[in-house]
Amino acid sequence: MSEQFGIRSSDLTERFPERVIPDSRTGYSGFVVKPGNLIEIAQVLRDELGYDYLSSVTGVDYLPENKMEVVYHFYRTTGGGALVIKTQVDRENPLVPSLTPLFPGAEFQEREAWDLLGIRFENHPDLRRILTWEGFYGHPLRKDWKEPFFEEEAKPYKSRWPEGHVYRIEDKNPFHDNVQYPPGFDPEQWSPETDELLYAGLKRVDKSDDFLTEQVVVNLGPQHPSTHGVFRMVVVLDGETVVDLKPIMGYLHRNHEKIGERNTFLQNMPFTDRLDYVCSMSNNFGYALAVEKLMGIQPPERAEYIRVMMAELTRFLNHIFSIGFLLNDLGAFFTPMLYALEERELILDVFEAVSGSRMMCNYFRFGGVARDIPDEVMEKIRKLVLDRLPRKLDEMDYFITNNEIVRGRCEGVGVLTAERAIALSASGPVLRASGVPYDVRRADPYSIYDRFEFDIPVRYNGDIYDRYLLRLDEMRQSLRILQQVLKDIPEGPIMSGKPQYQVRVPAGESYGRVEGPKGELGFYVVSNGKPNPWRYHVRAPTFINLTSLAEMCRGQKIADVVTILGSIDIVLGEVDR
Repeated sequence: MSEQFGIRSSDLTERFPERVIPDSRTGYSGFVVKPGNLIEIAQVLRDELGYDYLSSVTGVDYLPENKMEVVYHFYRTTGGGALVIKTQVDRENPLVPSLTPLFPGAEFQEREAWDLLGIRFENHPDLRRILTWEGFYGHPLRKDWKEPFFEEEAKPYKSRWPEGHVYRIEDKNPFHDNVQYPPGFDPEQWSPETDELLYAGLKRVDKSDDFLTEQVVVNLGPQHPSTHGVFRMVVVLDGETVVDLKPIMGYLHRNHEKIGERNTFLQNMPFTDRLDYVCSMSNNFGYALAVEKLMGIQPPERAEYIRVMMAELTRFLNHIFSIGFLLNDLGAFFTPMLYALEERELILDVFEAVSGSRMMCNYFRFGGVARDIPDEVMEKIRKLVLDRLPRKLDEMDYFITNNEIVRGRCEGVGVLTAERAIALSASGPVLRASGVPYDVRRADPYSIYDRFEFDIPVRYNGDIYDRYLLRLDEMRQSLRILQQVLKDIPEGPIMSGKPQYQVRVPAGESYGRVEGPKGELGFYVVSNGKPNPWRYHVRAPTFINLTSLAEMCRGQKIADVVTILGSIDIVLGEVDR
């Protein structure tokens, strides 16, 4: 292959002979480098070839070959496809240099690979578990790891299908609890070995100045009305000023990816709904693209238009929902939220009509969508898009945008510069409100987005207020796209081929990504030709966007921390998976 992902093979292979090798495995692409050369090559990619954005870091366990692989997806913020770099290490001693000195946005993703796969990243600033806790036994995404209630490697389980002889496996299991601790570990006797900020309660910490104030450590959450879910922020305060902050997640973690690797490919479609349960249609979209690339199939025209329609309705309902919650976080308790929820409910009426469900839609299929849109529902969509939603958006703009309390609390607060947003791998409204006009729909178009006229909104102050304004701008652009969809949608089939309960997915790898409402949502899928994916990894946008939370909060007041978190627009189902 003379050119891969917007770069000629010779650009790297000639520059680094014998150190950069095109991946020659059938169904694979990108380049394989040795761990010792990773830092040098990553620096050349960033500083000389313009690949300044590290989007995704994925660990893969190739148990039969006794090796671990780390897959990096690099992009240019000026646009274009991915440059994929891979490094492989021995499974018994998986040591890879950390890219956080060059790309700080890799911090949480490398911690995730350590936590779930046991891949160690040398010189990582804070390499500890992130989705499980210190008393967790083993690294659960390893192919030879089995939980106490282990039943079978892949679904459908024989106890359930086809015979249907269901039993409770815990009744046959000696542990009697779905929990297993490392050898010699007693949770009743455990205490942290180091006096870390993570475990500190309300206590004094060392001060760096002579002012007569006390520095204290305060925990916000994990059960807190303004943490948008089961989420904890450990904050060091000097008076009311934030000195430092660490986000702590994982309280909702149930190893979505392990379950996904035991599901069949099609069983994972409704499972993606549970990630961002506000935006299930967008989740379906990203996963469908990844598997369709492996299968080499293309949805029919009408299905493509329906997919874009559902994705843009989802973007609108997410943003109006997010703005309602932002006002909630500012102290306008629930009245603005109720007005936002009313519009969201009308869009959910459409989702229910086409998919049978309001939130967990399970609507997309490989090669199309599950059902067509009835004429009466299309007419309802038309009235929403052409009449009601534009009016309600103008109304929200009128009441909120120039409100003196909103501006006073949001302008200049939680600032993230363009350079830091790129370095920290931020995406979606967080990235574009910092002055970076990067949107996957334009930078690396998928589906039929290249057919529509729409602008990529961008704001330049990088504060809470601009993140709010940007979501208003994006809702207007979504309505613009929807109007074109309604005008141009053709008649015809909604599925290529016949609906299948089991699909044949050729061996290989693929990465499908979409511009979800909260940022870049990506699915990295590896198939070995069997009914279940060998590797199923989610590039969760709000998980990665949280990497920049501490930087936004330092120097701000404690009352602003809740609002800054709200302006990122997280959902814990996606953060924790």
